[in-house]
Amino acid sequence: MSATAGQAQSSLAERLGIKPNQVVQEIGYDADTDEELRSSIESVSTNELVDEDYDDVVDTVLLWWREDDGDLFDALSDALTTLADGGHIWLLTPKAGREGHVEPSDILEAAQTAGLSQTKSISAAQEWSGTRLVSPKARR
Repeated sequence: MSATAGQAQSSLAERLGIKPNQVVQEIGYDADTDEELRSSIESVSTNELVDEDYDDVVDTVLLWWREDDGDLFDALSDALTTLADGGHIWLLTPKAGREGHVEPSDILEAAQTAGLSQTKSISAAQEWSGTRLVSPKARR
């Protein structure tokens, strides 16, 4: 891997606020998830991603979500169970015009119902948008 490719890969995770030694739980992995983003997170955090069966505390939850995946409120509520105080959820949804796109109003409604606040939205990967969600008590 060239230095430029390594920098680009690291910057993906850094845009998500991933830091070394953090534990990142991945929920909703499927064939359409972005492997470059996943590799970047593992590289920066220096840990492998843990799956939804992990039952210890995590710093960040990476939640891949598509329109037909079920009830977003339930998924967000479940994601909160292992999240450390001050941790956050990155909700990754297909970008507008792509199969499985989730309307921003649906994200906002589910997040607010789950007691979460949206703090940031980014283009997380080529096909995926990212929405950073936090518990209000975690805001600084």
